[in-house]
Formats: sequence, C-alpha cells, structure tokens
Amino acid sequence: MTRLRDRRVWLGLAITAVALWFAFRDVSWSVLGRELARANLPLLLGASLPAYLWSVHLRALRWRVLARGVADAPTGAAFRATAVGFLVNNLLPLRIGELVRVWWLAREIRASAPALLGTVIVERVIDAVFLLGLAAFVIGSQVGRGVLLAAALGPLVATLALRRWPAPALRAVRRLALLVLSEPRADRVTGIAGAVARGVAALRGGPDLARVAVTTFLLWGVAAVIPFWAALAALGIDLGGLAGTLRGALLVLVWVAAAVALPAAPGFFGPYHAACRYALTPLGVPKELALALGTLAHAVFWIGTTGIGLVALRGGTQRLREAVSVAEQDAGPAA
Repeated sequence: MTRLRDRRVWLGLAITAVALWFAFRDVSWSVLGRELARANLPLLLGASLPAYLWSVHLRALRWRVLARGVADAPTGAAFRATAVGFLVNNLLPLRIGELVRVWWLAREIRASAPALLGTVIVERVIDAVFLLGLAAFVIGSQVGRGVLLAAALGPLVATLALRRWPAPALRAVRRLALLVLSEPRADRVTGIAGAVARGVAALRGGPDLARVAVTTFLLWGVAAVIPFWAALAALGIDLGGLAGTLRGALLVLVWVAAAVALPAAPGFFGPYHAACRYALTPLGVPKELALALGTLAHAVFWIGTTGIGLVALRGGTQRLREAVSVAEQDAGPAA
C-alpha cells in the first residue's frame, strides 16, 4: 500500500502502459504468434543465458575495482549483490534493486553503504558515457553523432572535474542547482555529486582506469550484444550479413538501454518491447517480427537475470525483506 501511494510508481505504470500501446498497436496477433512459434529457442537460450551470467560477472569485477578505495570486496560477494539487485529490479518498482545491492554488499563485507553507493553512481555515469558513444557509432547522421558525442562528453568532463577538483566542483554544482531548484533539492543534487566524487576518488590511477575501461567494453560491447544477436539469428532476421546483423544488434541495444532508463513497471515490461520495434522497423523488419524479437529477448532477459538472482540469494527471504525495507527508506517518498 505504501508503494501504491508513491507517485513515482504510478508514473512508471503510465509509461509502461503507453509503451505497451506503442509496441502492440496495429499488430496482427496471428502473425506475431507464428513468428514466435518458429523461433530457434535452443540458439536463443544457449547464447543468451551464458551472456547474462557473464554480464553479472563483469559488473562484479568492475564494481570490485570501483569499490577498492572503500573496502576490499571479493568478486563473489560483488557478484551475489549484483545478481540480487537484478532480481529485485525485476520484481519491485522504483529500481530499488540498486540500493538493495549496495546494502547487500555492505552487509556481507562490513563496509559503509553510503560510500558504496557513490561507486554505484559512478558506474551509472560510466555506462551512460559508453552507451552515448556507442549510439554515436551506430547512428548514421552526422548531426546525431555530434549531439551524442557532446552529450557523452558532458558527464565525462564533470566526473573528471569531481576527481581532480572535488571541492570547487561541488560548489559549482550547488550554485548551478540553486538556479533551477529549491534549496532541499539542490542539496540532494549536491549530495549525489559528492557521492560521485567519493566514488571516482577511490580509483587508483591508470591501472584501475584501464580495468574499468576493459570491463565496460566487454560488458556493453560484447556481453550485452550477444542476446540481441542471438535473437536476430533465432528469428532468421538478416540485416545484411554478419556486419549488418551486428550493427542491428548494437542499434537494438542502444534503444533498449535508453528505453529502460525511463521510469517503468518492474522488469522493464513495455519500454523494452517498444524500443525493439522502434529500432528494427526502420531497417525494414516487419512490426510483428520486430515485436517477436522484443518479446523473446525480454523474456530471456527477465527469466535469466531473475534466475541468477535466485541462485545467488543467500540468507533466505528474511534477509531480502530487510534489504528491501532499508532500500525503500533510503529511496524516500516522491518529491
């Protein structure tokens, strides 16, 4: 009942409803059913499930590097916390899985949860920068590329400034925030920027930066692409040979990543499907076939990451309920 009183939950449900309407409008259900029935499920599952397991492992490796200045987080502990976070995001609203995984790791390795939260925010900045750069690579127009590269450069420069000159950068963030926000909200924005500053301060020079760069590339440039490539292959969608199919998989990844960043129902139902349709129909893929890909890819993602989370879950449901309760308190009420 508390969640239902939160306006953010209703906003997410509204966006999900609109996305589902967009994804399924004017679709022939009989054609969609035939496309789903002919999919090569062994290929899809055989390629996608190991890729999702690898993705969680890569996230754990990267998080271990980012958290090194806060605490020594074993890869296994970071893996379990990350997997449980995916599980919670798939089942509960408001993406509190990000807070749950912070609490989970902090509890297991006896570290500071607020300090670990800063490293998670740094993760999100790194992912945004890489995905914007990837979007600039797969989008054809020169204007679009320029806009995307400029958008990627902004958070990158801001993060580097927070690392090099934390105090002046935080003062600048607060002054800029006060121009458009009330003082409490400006304080909140400044607090988030401070968490980013603490997170990037934990990196120990070139070797750590190289590890973060390599794991980020493998995560988004390889592991995250495999499930979409497998879905294209499983449905027999030819976008122009290997190179064309790879570009198509990257394009779907970029649109899905942008769509799931929106508020939505748990598990990204709706935006995920709409993004697949929006990405593929301009390439000449029929809308039923594009939606079949979105439906299958999302189902495998949801089942795979939820299953990994259930296997990684340790301490029983009581510990999970405690983690969710703490995370909801930290998330706070809707503004």
